[in-house]
Amino acid sequence: MNLSIVLILPLLLAGLVLLPATRRMGMLLAPWAALPGLAFSLVAPDAYTLDIPWLLLGSRFGLDETGRLFLFFTALLWLTAGLYAHSYLAKDPRRHIFIAFFLATLSGNLGVCLAMDAASFYLTFAVMTFAAYGLVVHEGDAEARRAGRVYLIMAVLGEALLIAGLLLLAGAAQTHFLPEMARAAAMEMPNLAYALLFLGFGVKAGVPLLHMWLPLAHPVAPTPASAVLSGAMIKAGLLGWLRFLPLGEATVPALGAVILGLGLFAAFFGVVAGLVQRQPKTLLAYSSISQMGLMTLAVGAGLLLPKAWSLLLPAIGLYSLHHGLAKGALFLGVGVAQRFGRNGWVMAGLLLPALALAGAPFTSGALAKTQLKAALAGLPTPWPELLAWTLPLAAVGTGMLMVRFLLLTPSGGKQDDGIGLLPPWLVVLTAVAALAWMQADDSTVVAVLSGSGLVSAAWPMLVVALLAYAAWWRGWRGPAIPPGDVLVWLERAAATLRRVSLPYSFRSKRVFPAALVYISRICHLEKILCNWPLVGGLWLFVLVALACALLLVAHSPTV
Repeated sequence: MNLSIVLILPLLLAGLVLLPATRRMGMLLAPWAALPGLAFSLVAPDAYTLDIPWLLLGSRFGLDETGRLFLFFTALLWLTAGLYAHSYLAKDPRRHIFIAFFLATLSGNLGVCLAMDAASFYLTFAVMTFAAYGLVVHEGDAEARRAGRVYLIMAVLGEALLIAGLLLLAGAAQTHFLPEMARAAAMEMPNLAYALLFLGFGVKAGVPLLHMWLPLAHPVAPTPASAVLSGAMIKAGLLGWLRFLPLGEATVPALGAVILGLGLFAAFFGVVAGLVQRQPKTLLAYSSISQMGLMTLAVGAGLLLPKAWSLLLPAIGLYSLHHGLAKGALFLGVGVAQRFGRNGWVMAGLLLPALALAGAPFTSGALAKTQLKAALAGLPTPWPELLAWTLPLAAVGTGMLMVRFLLLTPSGGKQDDGIGLLPPWLVVLTAVAALAWMQADDSTVVAVLSGSGLVSAAWPMLVVALLAYAAWWRGWRGPAIPPGDVLVWLERAAATLRRVSLPYSFRSKRVFPAALVYISRICHLEKILCNWPLVGGLWLFVLVALACALLLVAHSPTV
């Protein structure tokens, strides 16, 4: 299978969906757009590369061991979400717009997994980021528009940090190809570039203070979009760290310690903020911040202790697989509960990924957390001692989050239009139950199934059960923290500043009438350009044109 088909097919289908004459055919094929990516992750040979000298600075796409794993669970989530969306949006008159941007975002997300040079990585990352704006604002209500504005502001901030960091890194390395770029740049130690890259990718990964878009975007997006936003796209930031930070190549102690601290803070912050939410999808968004904090810990440890990277990288991969599938299953399960209610089989289906996220015995979470703890054991003092008691507390917090999520699950349902949601959901549930066991190494499986491993995974669940019962008995609901948390305070501060009165002469229309007319014309032009179908259609037209050129010119892959 040619790698170019994996990237081009979603864009071509997006073009078919946008054209009225081919829309019907495009809509029928669109749910399967991620299938070539999934197949490619399974059958492609090792060290597979495709060089496209004419694209950007000379593009290279390929598949290494890390990229194969990320491509696999990313494509699987997008495939199941696409099939789910076909039924979920069956009665939506604007579903073709959603599907077009769904496909463009898919192409960018798969491209991030396959890009092997800085320019291509940045291009595909940007396509994924900005196309996802259409998923966030699809509902078109005030809440969705507000979430879209915040998402777009944070996305532009992240892109600015990324381009600055990548330029500094490429300048130090004198190449833009991976992995040579990261290896050569590590010798020059461009710490500013690493800090910029950490922050730029951290916007997508939900690093605290850069996380504000997450709890706003996830709840307002349609459920299949929420599943890929949290299960797959958030991992693109993590993959960016793995690709461009000098992990396993050089020690960056100051940045490593900061990342470790931020990861630990995120693990608990996501729990505290999530426990006081009133909407299940908002709670799951904060849960993603908490879980990404644990993966951030491993990245910080890699910068602090490069010799442990051979253990940390497989642990990050396993945790990414586990979290992506479990979180995708939970989000898709919310949509199922909305259609069928909280009956026994729906709650049983939700319980499996909920227990997995909490790290209960015999689940993928127990595997992922055991391997992560073993990889973190070699850190210098005081980190091992600190993590020895904080990580179990984080597991208790995640368990409480999942109990709260199950209680918030929608209770009503319309059983006449949700049958099509069940097959893709069952596929993801099966993947949650089985795939992590196939990915984990033998020593981790033995440790999880040993007596001490079972006790280590079981006692936090016992504490969760006791705390949940005590909270139920006391009728505790907790204070309400609005989604966006810090953003709410910033918005209030901005509103206060806007109320500060200015001299009348500066506010009078008589002082600058020509300037006001000019500004009015600019605003009118901006209103026209911000017409979503117009801008989105033009933007997708450019992407489809690029895809057609790639299809015509791309050479056969070289191994």
